[in-house]
Amino acid sequence: MTNLKLVSPQSVFKASYLSYIKELGEEERYPFPLDFDHSDFEAMLQRNDDFEQGVQLPEGYVPSSTWWLVQGASIIGVSNLRHFLNDDIAFVGGHIGLGIRPSCRRKGFSKKLLELTLQQALLRNMREVHIHCYSNNVASKAMIISCGGVLDSEVELDSDLDVEKKTLVLRYRLLLQE
Repeated sequence: MTNLKLVSPQSVFKASYLSYIKELGEEERYPFPLDFDHSDFEAMLQRNDDFEQGVQLPEGYVPSSTWWLVQGASIIGVSNLRHFLNDDIAFVGGHIGLGIRPSCRRKGFSKKLLELTLQQALLRNMREVHIHCYSNNVASKAMIISCGGVLDSEVELDSDLDVEKKTLVLRYRLLLQE
C-alpha cells in the first residue's frame, strides 16, 4: 500500500477511470458519482466540481466532494464526502460513500480510503461523521468499525421490489479529532 494518494478527479486518470467503470460491470456503483455519464469525460469532471461547489444540484442532493485513491496512474477507489446532511440523507445515506475497484478489494484499501476521507472531513471542520451500510455488507461494517465507527442505530427499509422483504441499514457515527 505504498504511494497511495487521494486526488480530486482529473483528466490524467481518464484511462484508469474508464477501466474501473468497465471492471465494475453491472454491479451497483458506490459512491453515487460513479453513475455520472462519462461519455464526455471533461463534462463529468465538471459535474464533480459543480457538486463540490453546490452548483446545479438535483433535488434532494447536497454539496459533496469526490476523491480518487490512486497508486501511480491507477485509480484504486473512489470516495465521496457530503458537506452536510439533509433529513433524507441523515436517515439513510450518511456523509461518506466509497468503493474499491473489484480487482483491488480485500487488500485493505478501503480502510486507507476511509482514513484519508476522514482527514478531508476534518479539514472541513467536521467533528462528527455518519457512515451507513447494509447489514449484510460485512467488509463495510469491519472497515467502519476499524476506523472508530460506533453503531448508533439500525433502520429497516422495505425493498423496492418486495414489500415483505426488508433491508437493514446500520448507521454508524465517528467522532473526529485532530
